[in-house]
Amino acid sequence: MQKTEVITLNQVKNHPSVVTFIARADEVLGVMGYTEHGYRHADLVASIAYNILSRLDFPPREAELAEISGYLHDMGNVAGRQDHGAAGAILSSIVLRELGMPEVEIGIIMSAIGTHEEENGSAVNPVSAALIIADKSDVHRTRVRNTDFSTFDIHDRVNYAAQRSFLRVDLAKKTLSLEIDIDTEISQVMEYFEIFLSRMVMCRRAAELLGCQFKLIINGVSLL
Repeated sequence: MQKTEVITLNQVKNHPSVVTFIARADEVLGVMGYTEHGYRHADLVASIAYNILSRLDFPPREAELAEISGYLHDMGNVAGRQDHGAAGAILSSIVLRELGMPEVEIGIIMSAIGTHEEENGSAVNPVSAALIIADKSDVHRTRVRNTDFSTFDIHDRVNYAAQRSFLRVDLAKKTLSLEIDIDTEISQVMEYFEIFLSRMVMCRRAAELLGCQFKLIINGVSLL
């Protein structure tokens, strides 16, 4: 029987396949015209996912699994955008098994990564819920690759208009509040809803699984 051990995020980050596939996945999406999905996005989603479960007093190891899931969640883009969640779940299972992670933890991470896509995903456990909310919370101008403002599409405009985004976790009130400051001279608030409404609905349902209410606050105004 394979020896299992407590695997940390640092071990995952340093695995050669993870290093290569995240970089390559980001290159693939860049060619396809998508915003940044590289190490920056992976690090941020990992941190937010960990903070969600940690600040809601979930078990420490569960928060760590959310952190690992957050870092690995977009690795499947190396094989293309469609069904990248399923591809990422499989790739992650190979990496984590090589590292010696227990099968039960691998299964939790696979479920989280495999269900994070807005097209066909849904929160199925606390780790999955934390990953979904963390992933959809990363709206910021640093994700925009296009340097020619005159050619921005709606996704470029909305992300570039986002000067600040922060997910506030309030254990006492049982709320998860995504606060975004948008420069309305670049993009109107309605454009945000035009492309992200389905993501916000997904976040609301994920928050409910965690026993919380999801709130969206744009420019200081509560909209959800």
